[in-house]
Amino acid sequence: MRAALEACHKGWGVSVIIGVAAAGEEISTRPFQLVTGRTWKGTAFGGYKSRESVPKLVDEYVNKKLPLDEFVTHNVPLKEINEAFHLMHTGKSIRAVVHM
Repeated sequence: MRAALEACHKGWGVSVIIGVAAAGEEISTRPFQLVTGRTWKGTAFGGYKSRESVPKLVDEYVNKKLPLDEFVTHNVPLKEINEAFHLMHTGKSIRAVVHM
């Protein structure tokens, strides 16, 4: 994360930390990196606010404006969950749905 911030352009570079770090993790940088105009931001869920955004996403999916089905490349039973992870790790699957 620090390397990403330091790689940003002085004056207007932005580094975005995506997702959630493990509990207790910390990040640090030299103050110079920030006072020279770089920006550090964080986001989870792509910046979506569930109460406002999820109903809109559902509506778009139902009305065929959001083609989510094409991202599901595999359907597996729970007993084959390790195979689903293997497919994703090797780049052979975009998303796998695990049926319980």
